[in-house]
Amino acid sequence: MARLAFAVNTVAAGLERARRRIPEAAALTVLQVLGWAEREVPDKAVHPSDIASALDVHRSAVTHQLRTLQQAGHVTLTTDPADRRSSIVTLTDSGRRELDRLNQQGLDRFTAFLADWDTADVRTLTELLTRFEESRANVGHPHLDR
Repeated sequence: MARLAFAVNTVAAGLERARRRIPEAAALTVLQVLGWAEREVPDKAVHPSDIASALDVHRSAVTHQLRTLQQAGHVTLTTDPADRRSSIVTLTDSGRRELDRLNQQGLDRFTAFLADWDTADVRTLTELLTRFEESRANVGHPHLDR
């Protein structure tokens, strides 16, 4: 079990280090949250605080990313009519294209990682990682649930 834990933690740490080195990584996570919200809850207005909560980061980090994304034309920020102190964030067509481009870039990297793997091995890894994530989610965070 220790060897498995070490391997999983090593992979997770390596992915996190690589993600931090990618200049667009923070923007990608914000765009992914907006893309998810657009698909899954299309009638719900998305506020910067919703994005911060989904990413488990401070709102100021999201505010900075939203300014950058707005300047690039990837999101629009409008005043929330229900609370004039708050903004509603909307993904633009340009933002959707940027999200697709960045997601494809990530997929291409994973494809390169597994280029010499047998298809059955990739399928098995996918199934096991999915099962692992479901188990992890079911256990939760005991130290945070107190």
